[in-house]
Amino acid sequence: MNATAEPTADTAAAPPALTNSTFAEIAEVLRQHETFVVLSHVRPDGDALGSQIAMGLALQKLGKKVKVWNEEGLLEKFSFLPGGELVSTPPNEREDFDVVLALDTATRQRLGENCLAAIGSAKVWINIDHHPSNPRYGDLVHIDPIAPATGQILFELLQSQDLPLDEPIAENLFAAISTDTGSFQYPNTTARTFEIAADVLRCGIKVGELSQKLYESYPRRRIELLRVLLDRMSFDADGKVASFSLPSATANELGVIPEDNEGLIDHLRAIQGVIIAIFFEELEGGKVRVSMRSKDERADVCEICLRFKGGGHKLAAGARVPGALEDVANRVIEAACDVVNRLP
Repeated sequence: MNATAEPTADTAAAPPALTNSTFAEIAEVLRQHETFVVLSHVRPDGDALGSQIAMGLALQKLGKKVKVWNEEGLLEKFSFLPGGELVSTPPNEREDFDVVLALDTATRQRLGENCLAAIGSAKVWINIDHHPSNPRYGDLVHIDPIAPATGQILFELLQSQDLPLDEPIAENLFAAISTDTGSFQYPNTTARTFEIAADVLRCGIKVGELSQKLYESYPRRRIELLRVLLDRMSFDADGKVASFSLPSATANELGVIPEDNEGLIDHLRAIQGVIIAIFFEELEGGKVRVSMRSKDERADVCEICLRFKGGGHKLAAGARVPGALEDVANRVIEAACDVVNRLP
């Protein structure tokens, strides 16, 4: 559900209702082939990295040759995850693989230019995701927009097909599911999610220690950033739309890194009366990263972000919008206000 997974220009609309590849079909490919690369989206969150590492470990247990690439490498905040050493940035040379696994990534483009450039030939592309805006790229595609996290889909795949599922794999899947459900607080959390969490715990993970590492080990610079952002927050539409912006100059002055931004938008979302929360981050190259959250499914932020060539979920979406920070913020806020003002 995290809006860091915002698609870009190749997402025009939600995908048609097509038949998914079955778990049995996917498992057959995993067992038949020998060389794999596991990818996920740029600016990865816990679901992206947890899913990547879990799949990488499972494939290694099957005796496969596996590479796990992410455009950003392994983020500092997730460095404690077992098997994290598998994650690397893509090499400069092209490599051939039997299978490419794209996880939790709503469009192929979001896998990152360097990752895509490093893939030479591949016999099969597998696309496993939970974003409803996914256009279903790849040879085998399994999109479940009801699943709150790609990690939940992977658990179902591994368990149902008797694929490896040990404590390190389970710890990564728990991190994936927990982070993308807001620690099991978001509306996308289902009874099945709790059942899977219980099964994951039975694999032996220590949920208290893991949750402390996930949610109670932030660097001080992140809190300094939050203080600055809250001082600059603004409200529109009679308090129904809340936003704050991070200019690149401020980010450089504070010494923050991109992963420090994750989750800060939830402080806006938590304010009483706020329906839509928006975080604007100025990027290099004249673009603005827009992250949006909604507390009301009638205020569909995916629909708003699609207008700006982004996408995501009804309650969490994003986009990368060309333009100056102030101009982009004004246009996006205007669109958000139009949505909330039309609510009954």
